[in-house]
Amino acid sequence: MKAVLSLLCGSLVIAASGAAHAQAPAAGPASAGAFPNKMVRIVVPFPPGGSTDVLARKLADAMTQDFGQSVIVENRPGAGGTVGSAFVARAPADGYTLLMGVTGSHAVSYSLYAKPSYDPVKDFAAISMIVNSPLMLVRNANVPARTVPEYVTYAKSRLAQVTYGSPGNGTSMHLTGEMFALATGAQLLHVPYKGSAPALNDLLGGQLDSMFGDLLVVQQFVKSGKIQAIAVTSQQRHPMFPDVPTVAESGVPGFEALSWQGLFAPAGTPPEVVAALNAEVTKVLDRPDMKAFFSSQGFIVTPSSPDAFKTFVAAEVKKWAAIVKAAGVPVE
Repeated sequence: MKAVLSLLCGSLVIAASGAAHAQAPAAGPASAGAFPNKMVRIVVPFPPGGSTDVLARKLADAMTQDFGQSVIVENRPGAGGTVGSAFVARAPADGYTLLMGVTGSHAVSYSLYAKPSYDPVKDFAAISMIVNSPLMLVRNANVPARTVPEYVTYAKSRLAQVTYGSPGNGTSMHLTGEMFALATGAQLLHVPYKGSAPALNDLLGGQLDSMFGDLLVVQQFVKSGKIQAIAVTSQQRHPMFPDVPTVAESGVPGFEALSWQGLFAPAGTPPEVVAALNAEVTKVLDRPDMKAFFSSQGFIVTPSSPDAFKTFVAAEVKKWAAIVKAAGVPVE
């Protein structure tokens, strides 16, 4: 178990407006003129309005300005991000259909299905990581635990009756709770919801004890005092909440669980197209206005090379598989 916990508590980079739909562009060689020479679409595998959608639209606007070609966002939600991801995996490998992949779609999901619809490493060309952000362990005011040790003690005393909510089974928020329980011995009861909003509503109403929430989702309620922060899941404190300690510094050394988002193309996309897209993403993320925007949303900008991103995703798949196995999460 010690070996498993060591793996689980290692560096785990665990997570707008109406959708703009467009007909899939006809497949054609990417070398027919300078890239891009027609519209590019970024598929978001979730409904409009979430953090991935907001990020993708901001990125698409900036890329449109630079490319002189329209870069649009198309929402294809379903099955925890796997529907949209599978669609892009089967798209023409010409660089004109991209995917905003996340921890759930490209690290967690592969271990949750007996017959996954795609391989997150082999079926995609990694372009760049875009951002990451910690999750925040939050509680309602009725839970008498201000720190991680107090929360663990309270959970143990309640014999698996302390609840934590998530946007659904198999999400990074769910598995972060499983990782936390494995690392601390806390007995927690997972309550899955259909999205973060209903979980947050029950937390605010006192029907739910706690949750590991996206910073973008919970930050305004923490700042207003409607819910209380216990800790963040990054190795370092978050600049937006410098007074909130990390889980790692609160008695669980090495604990890290970050929600990440990155850009992918279908496998087989020409290397020169991947390089062009990587250069564009790096350029956009270096702009002061973009950094300021993402910072205001709780994101930390983390561009990377294609090779580094691919290596990272492969490591994530293995780490999440260990969590799923150790926690006994059912495989569909």
